[in-house]
Amino acid sequence: MNFRGRSANREDPEMNMVPMIDVMMVIIIFLMLTTTYSKFAELQINLPTADAQKQQERSNEIVVAVTAQGQYQINRRALSFTSMAVLVEEMRRAGEGMKEPVVLINADNNATHQAVVRLMDAARQAGYGQVAFAVEQGGAQ
Repeated sequence: MNFRGRSANREDPEMNMVPMIDVMMVIIIFLMLTTTYSKFAELQINLPTADAQKQQERSNEIVVAVTAQGQYQINRRALSFTSMAVLVEEMRRAGEGMKEPVVLINADNNATHQAVVRLMDAARQAGYGQVAFAVEQGGAQ
């Protein structure tokens, strides 16, 4: 009964990796075929339109226009933006003598949000609590 000699001739057990690789390849192929890839697209935004009749122009309106390049016009007078204080002062000057003026913002379709928010902030700093936005008439594009 030679136990030593018998175990010395025995080979070490070895794990066969080929079936495991085959199973992994099948799993990878299955995952590749069933995975959905999401594609992000640009948001298409339509500007608001109004079907109501055009309101009569009021005498207490401060009409402010914003171009696509971020240039301002207050009551049809061009204004170059240098600082917020200048914009606030010009809005105060445009509203002198008016009782509870309404700021009417005509923003270009391609105007930046920053330019519009800057106008709203200037109206707030000038003490004007009513701000309105001009829209296109219904059906016009």
